[in-house]
Order: sequence, then C-alpha cells, then structure tokens
Amino acid sequence: MSLRERWAELAAAVLPSEQRGEAMKEDCQSAQARRAAITGRIQAETGIDEPMIERLVRGFYARVAEDALLGPVFASNIEEWEPHLQRMCAFWSSVALMSGRYHGQPTAKHMPLPIRAQHFDRWLLHFKETAHELCPPEAAEHFIKLAQRIADSLKVGIAAKKGSIAAPRHATSSTRVHDSHKGSSAA
Repeated sequence: MSLRERWAELAAAVLPSEQRGEAMKEDCQSAQARRAAITGRIQAETGIDEPMIERLVRGFYARVAEDALLGPVFASNIEEWEPHLQRMCAFWSSVALMSGRYHGQPTAKHMPLPIRAQHFDRWLLHFKETAHELCPPEAAEHFIKLAQRIADSLKVGIAAKKGSIAAPRHATSSTRVHDSHKGSSAA
C-alpha cells in the first residue's frame, strides 16, 4: 500500500469527510515543500543544477557510445537517443537533486540486456571520468557516490532476478571467521 493510500485510509477513519480532502491537499503541499527544501540544500552544498546534469548525461553517453564493450549494448537497444538522454536527465535529477522528475523502474529496464558485472564496472569508470572532467569536485563526488550505489543495486537486482546472485561481500570474510571458531571451542 502506498503512503498516499495509507494516508487516505487513516484520514477516512479519523477525519470527517469535509476535512479529508483539505488534509490530503495540505499533506501534498508539505511534501512538495519538503522536496523543494531538500533539492535546495543539495544544490547549495554541491552546485548541481539541471544544466550540469544535462552536460554530465550527454558527456557520459558520448563516451559510452564509443566504448567497445558498452557501445554495442546501447546501440542495439536504443533506437532514438534524444528521448533516452531526456529520460536519463530526469533520472539523474531525481537521484542527485531528489527532484522527483523520474518515474520508472531501472532494474526492469536493464533485465533483458546482455550485461554482466564488467559492463557495470566499465559504466562506472566512464561515469567517474566524465563527472571529474565536467563537474566541480563537490558535485563530482556527489554524482560518483550515487553512481556507485546505482551500479551495485542494479548488479544485485539483476543477479537476484536471474537467480545468479553471488554471496554478499561481507559473507565471505564473516563465514571464514565463524568457521575458524567452530573447531576451537574448549570441551
């Protein structure tokens, strides 16, 4: 159940009918105000704005299109680049500025693609290079931190949906420690 549906259910149970609509309207307005405040804070801290996002997206995809590993994947799956670039600008606006412009399902979009871990690693390499080249340091670091999370999330999400997920990074070391203590207990 979405937050909006939960709020409507709660309002229906608690508020008289004439107050429900007004309460939901106020909640939406306060959510918009909170989003605007968050976006403003991020912009003040990083210098990121919509034109910077567009420069980053266009610069990054220019590199990707020329890459021997990534280029063919994109070329065979994107018929028209401009709508894709606009979608990616909305995505990065939502991710980097919390603008709420993007409404999609990235994992589902990437599921049918013939991609593996090395594709994400190369994607991340190009993204880091582009961010460092085109953005001020604070903005580049903000974008890169988010890109690393996105790459990891997509890798895990796709692997999980395909049934080929590997053990988490922390499981290997903790399992060894746990196993080494099994035989050392005093009797």
